[in-house]
Amino acid sequence: MLVEDLPTPALWADADALGSNLATMAAAWPGTRLRPHVKAHKCTSLAREQASRGHTAFTCATPAEVLGLARAGLGDDILLANQCLDPGRLEAMAHSGARVTVAVDSEATIAAAAMAGIAEVLIEVRVGFRCGCAVGQAGPLAATARRLGLGVRGVMGYEGHAMGLTQRSERERLTAGAMERLAEAHEAVGGEIVSGGGTGTWDINHWVTELQAGSYVLMDTAYSAQDQPFVQGLFISATVISVAPGYAVCDAGLKALGMDHGNPTIEGAEIIYCADEHTAFVPDTPVRVGDRITVIPAHIDPTMAKHPVLHVAQRGEVVDTWEIDLRHW
Repeated sequence: MLVEDLPTPALWADADALGSNLATMAAAWPGTRLRPHVKAHKCTSLAREQASRGHTAFTCATPAEVLGLARAGLGDDILLANQCLDPGRLEAMAHSGARVTVAVDSEATIAAAAMAGIAEVLIEVRVGFRCGCAVGQAGPLAATARRLGLGVRGVMGYEGHAMGLTQRSERERLTAGAMERLAEAHEAVGGEIVSGGGTGTWDINHWVTELQAGSYVLMDTAYSAQDQPFVQGLFISATVISVAPGYAVCDAGLKALGMDHGNPTIEGAEIIYCADEHTAFVPDTPVRVGDRITVIPAHIDPTMAKHPVLHVAQRGEVVDTWEIDLRHW
């Protein structure tokens, strides 16, 4: 089957771009120095591609991702880089057969993990604008965790406020400030792990012992605006379903695209707006009803979560179809 034969809207990845991105990151962050964040792709088949390149430790955002990796035999070392208070989900992770570490940032999250049988934690430190404890709380929280029988492997922190900035010097400045705080917390906590970073700081953040990059695998227009060696590999094939004077409409809209980073891109066209099932655009050259167009998502993570499968294509031919099996919670 060819990409142009897929029912639309169809999510597909360019196999050559994917291979190039995986190789570039593996060369820079070999083995378990990279802990790929599966929230970006939510796909065990793609996780296996990462593991085949030596990246056998993974980062997850949801218990469903943790449990899915465990069932797929990818449970050597899984980090839930998120707080969880649900006893059922915590117990399921604790008894999954995988080595599961969870992020904690309060006495409540520590107590929930210990009660559910979780064995190991990282103390998450607030270095940006997400979860995490204050730097001064990290040491006491680590002591609480150890007192309850938990192994404290170290600290994590995410400099998300720096991640998407296009100006490298500003990313460098904000990352340095964030990691100084994380290093101070690590001194109080101890442990072998300092975990953090992402695609936007993959070649800037040299403070962490492991990098939690995810989007690099297939990229999106938000990260492509930076000076990155990773190439765009994720696309949506859409069909022109209506043509009006001055604009056209395709069949990929909000329900097919992650829109939190803005409009998608159609090369050779200007996007007017996206609706539930439609994107209206002004093409540089005329299009006809039935024409196929390629839409480039602005944000990989929520876009992947909207589709049940990812088609893998090479030079226009579909060579594999992967279930996006780590969606939901």
